[in-house]
Amino acid sequence: MKRTNDGGPRRIVVISTGGTIASRWQGTGYAADASGDDVLATAPLPEGVSVEVVDLFNVNSSRMTSAHQLALLRTVHETFADPGVDGIVVTHGTDTLEETAFLLDLHHTDARPVVLTGAQRPFGTGDGDGPGNLYDALQVAASVRELGVLVVFDGRVHAARGTVKTQTLAADAFSDPSTERLGRVGFSRVDVERLPERPAPLPLPDAALTATPGTPAATPGTPAATPLPRVDIVTHHADGDPLFLKAAVAAGARGIVLEATGAGNATPEIAATVADAVAQGVLVAVSTRVPAGPLAEIYTGGGAVDLVAAGALLTGTLRAAQARIAVLAALLAEGDGTPDPARRTALLRRLLEGPVRAEPALATGGSRSASAVATRA
Repeated sequence: MKRTNDGGPRRIVVISTGGTIASRWQGTGYAADASGDDVLATAPLPEGVSVEVVDLFNVNSSRMTSAHQLALLRTVHETFADPGVDGIVVTHGTDTLEETAFLLDLHHTDARPVVLTGAQRPFGTGDGDGPGNLYDALQVAASVRELGVLVVFDGRVHAARGTVKTQTLAADAFSDPSTERLGRVGFSRVDVERLPERPAPLPLPDAALTATPGTPAATPGTPAATPLPRVDIVTHHADGDPLFLKAAVAAGARGIVLEATGAGNATPEIAATVADAVAQGVLVAVSTRVPAGPLAEIYTGGGAVDLVAAGALLTGTLRAAQARIAVLAALLAEGDGTPDPARRTALLRRLLEGPVRAEPALATGGSRSASAVATRA
């Protein structure tokens, strides 16, 4: 990783997608409708940074679809086709930002950064956090390389992988509950404290070339020109039974994430249903409702031992929303080719596990500047 902000001019492209940072009062509540130029006008620009705005779409991120995310992925790749662009900032709603960031990161092959940010308080409010977050995101995008896709919020820099929304309303909305932040930004300085863990990136999937927001995911009985694979999340709980797993398979799901209890546990009946789904070619991953920590094969009686034996894959420290993105990415990587269950499963395992490190990454602790980290890269 290199620190690139040497005082030279930096050209950053801001891709606007909506969210709270672009939301104005609609009479009964807030909704995204401010343009990217309007959002950018609220924030000062870091010294030496010039900005161009792309208004891609404008939605509350609770309405985000795979088609939206793939259209954004395509736009990121098209933007980086211009060698004069130094980095990209994506303004995005916080509800599904973690999913979009992870999808972008899984397919990010460029040394230049993509930085996602947003706001917890709406556009134009006196105490809004959007302008500060946007300024920080621009600063990071102009200052780092070889870190993949990042989330910048409330002065903190997070790796896309593992970062989730942990606060519904507070300004420090994001963190990775299973590890430390990547770094921090403030006072025109970007400090990177560790390197992110990223598997080898995937090529741009064919589906991203034609994805159009508004195109529904694959649903039996619903015509779609290029249907995207359906991937569902099913949560286990006290009294949980296989009903919703079976319903997902019947609805045409090609992938399912089981959000289990504890370190990845459910019931014998659910384990049997997972085995049936896997036998039908459905990719099944097991995450957990617990906020932090890895999954582990400890218990039988429907626990992770039995779920893995049934053909499911454990998601490590990825939680359900990002695990779903990993399943989706594995399915999209097949394109229109002949399905290869063994290859698809091996790819999903790699995406879930991340890289195998030869040595601990920056385990000495303490904050260090981006230039200092570069000596280890």
